[in-house]
Amino acid sequence: MDRRNMSTGNVAAVIGMAVGAMLFSQGAPQDSGGLWYQAWREAGLAGVPASPAAVCIVAGLCAFILGWLYRLLFRPLELLRAPDDVGYVAEDGRSKAQAANEVRRRRKTGGLPPVYPNGWYRVLDSHLLQRGEVKHVCVLGEQVAVFRGQNRKAHVVDAYCPHLGANLAVGGRVVGNCIECPFHGWLFQGSDGKCVKIPYTDKVPDFAKVHRWPSCEVNGQILVWFHCDGENPQWTVPEQKEITKGEWIYRGRTEHFVNAHIQEIPENAADLAHLAHLHAPSMTSGVDLRYINNKTWKFVRHDWDVQWEPESELNKHCSQMLVKHSLFVFGLHWPLLDVHVVARQVGPGLVYLMFQHSFLGRGVILHCVTPVEPLLQCVTHIMFYQSNIPAPVPKFILRAESIQFERDVMIWNNKKYISKPLLVKEDSAIQKHRRWFSQFYSKNSPRLQYQLNTLDF
Repeated sequence: MDRRNMSTGNVAAVIGMAVGAMLFSQGAPQDSGGLWYQAWREAGLAGVPASPAAVCIVAGLCAFILGWLYRLLFRPLELLRAPDDVGYVAEDGRSKAQAANEVRRRRKTGGLPPVYPNGWYRVLDSHLLQRGEVKHVCVLGEQVAVFRGQNRKAHVVDAYCPHLGANLAVGGRVVGNCIECPFHGWLFQGSDGKCVKIPYTDKVPDFAKVHRWPSCEVNGQILVWFHCDGENPQWTVPEQKEITKGEWIYRGRTEHFVNAHIQEIPENAADLAHLAHLHAPSMTSGVDLRYINNKTWKFVRHDWDVQWEPESELNKHCSQMLVKHSLFVFGLHWPLLDVHVVARQVGPGLVYLMFQHSFLGRGVILHCVTPVEPLLQCVTHIMFYQSNIPAPVPKFILRAESIQFERDVMIWNNKKYISKPLLVKEDSAIQKHRRWFSQFYSKNSPRLQYQLNTLDF
């Protein structure tokens, strides 16, 4: 659970224990004839000291334990990292934000490909947008308003009203299946972006409209289609039928921000050599690359057997990475913990990580990469798992995935993109992946023209 989302149970537990400590510090007497003693006695604890302080502390501890068990067994895992939380080394008294901003200003970027490939991108999880609600989202260097009409259909439009530029997502409201501008009340349809009402005039110009993004809602996510030339979607987002039927249920999500070019993230699937070096140390070694080879956890190692290949011409926008994970403890293989993963990438921004275990069941992590701006990617991992498998199992898998991913983030946040890398024959899959990924760029795909150095975290 993210530290910013402290539960009510935790708050109650802390208050209870704090009150108990205060009473102890004040030397509260044990009133053997009062209400405290009677309640304590009725609970079968007549031989135990029954001061108000003891009751508060015990109640607080019970509330804390029950709250922890409830989150473990029933609540999804929500791990939301801020842009400066992961991947930066803060030294010499600097904060993480200061270290992150310094890296962003001074790091060399290299000869970058176009910054926004053509494809589908996640903008929001479905459960975060209720009927009649509007959200403000930054995606692909643009500001968009995402809203759900009264017919429960989600729409994505440019955030700025074409009249005088008010932000439709800041103070705007949903009226029927339209969004109303908070400035002058202009009403725009979600289906096509056309203005259908201007409160102070009877005639609405035919050209009055806001840009509507092609969108879809599938697998519990709202996605938009981007193409630099405005072309219609060239493929559909695959539906995971187990999610639609409710056989696999939502078990949590993680969110990270990566300060790198979007292509560098999926390219990891073809960089087979880095797995044996960066991801072999036990996940208990943590995410800070300076310490992951600590001798304390040397007796536990991960082993990865990986293959990457693009799919056939029919699905040329897809590729697959086949992963077999094994765990070794003191050099001995523990086959019970072997996990098989099929990672299917669909376009530049979506990956389906399909998990299959001999007795822990099946599930999927939806790995989504969405450009916020040219060199800032929002990466989410959304876990859906068999409903009959206890929640701690998929939550553990998701947490383990986030630990391994954060090691990559520390690399990405500090590296330079090399357009013509020095490769050996064992790195051939990297060049193959780059050729495959190039299909998502067009002649007019936008390129980075300047480095924005004033955006501080």
